[in-house]
Amino acid sequence: MRIGTGRHRRTRTLSIAAAVALSAGAGGVYLGLARNGAQAAGTTVTVSTTAQLQTAVAGAAAGTVIQVRGGTYYPTATLKSTANGTGSARISLQAYGSEKVRIDGSKLPAGSWLAGIYGDNWTVQNLTFQNSPAQGFVVTSSVGGVFKNLVTADNGDSGFTLRGDGTSDNLVQNLDSYGNYDPAGHGQNADGIAIKFGSGTGNKVTGARLYNNSDDGLDLWQFSSPVTIEHSWAYGNGKNRWGDTAFEGNGNGFKLGGGGVAVAHVVNRDAAWDNTLNGFTENSNTGAIVLNRNTAYANGQAGFFFATGKARLARNLAVGNAGGLSKLSKSTVSAANNWDAGVATPSFVSTNAAAAYGVRQADGALPVTTFLTTASVATLGTAMN
Repeated sequence: MRIGTGRHRRTRTLSIAAAVALSAGAGGVYLGLARNGAQAAGTTVTVSTTAQLQTAVAGAAAGTVIQVRGGTYYPTATLKSTANGTGSARISLQAYGSEKVRIDGSKLPAGSWLAGIYGDNWTVQNLTFQNSPAQGFVVTSSVGGVFKNLVTADNGDSGFTLRGDGTSDNLVQNLDSYGNYDPAGHGQNADGIAIKFGSGTGNKVTGARLYNNSDDGLDLWQFSSPVTIEHSWAYGNGKNRWGDTAFEGNGNGFKLGGGGVAVAHVVNRDAAWDNTLNGFTENSNTGAIVLNRNTAYANGQAGFFFATGKARLARNLAVGNAGGLSKLSKSTVSAANNWDAGVATPSFVSTNAAAAYGVRQADGALPVTTFLTTASVATLGTAMN
């Protein structure tokens, strides 16, 4: 994490009680905490209780690998770290082997995030963050993070968030984020993934499924640097699934800006379907957003809404959207999309979305499906696989 123009040479002030035994009884394995509370460089920590997990995250240092045994963990305070890894000594938080780990926020105080990372060069993978009273997993002003094969589900605000200035070169890969809903805001804030209120280049989202969230699938509100979104799906967002009589959720698949920021995000080979509002929208972002080979199907309003900016759209496909295929400004560059003159609309191999909800592949990649695919890869729209 950057503070001003400096780098990361700062004195650790986190205080952790002495080393914690990882197995019951005398002679247990210890975390290897240094005198100032941090773990020794290069320490591998295997945790199996909530207390051990909280201590390990708070005491992480460059080179620490935290392995979490299978089960459900119930933190009583936000899992939080300001520690920085390095390019050669990353900090890792991950499931032990192929074991299934759920980190559950149902015992947190009202308004708490479930997890917050404020440091650089973290790898977090193969974990589920669920049932937080607020955001599920938040990364702030971090550089070089890898967040892979995560699930953020049923949280009280956005499932996964990147935010803050100096948020650079982070990779979010194979995220499933669904069922997130903010009751205090009647659903108007909880997105599948929110990259908001910040800046920093080199951030990428790939292989995400963002669905059944109360607000949008993906939201880039007031993030002033280009973000790349590719091979991701957003569907079923903005529907009142919680019986909220004052529901205010939006329901765009991919909301690509807003808040007075002009920025040229890059959006390639994604799909949006069955969202309450638009499949893809500039949301008042007047920057030259680039969209190639995306598919919008059966959304409640336009497939592609770019009515005020200078977006550049090519080889995109819109079918069956209630508000029309596209709504574009005179400044939009539109070429070889199926709403352009002389461009035919290819048929889909399948319009049955069941397989899109299925189990991911062994490496975490999106499930194989013929849904919204066309007979030839040379035609318009996204490659769903």
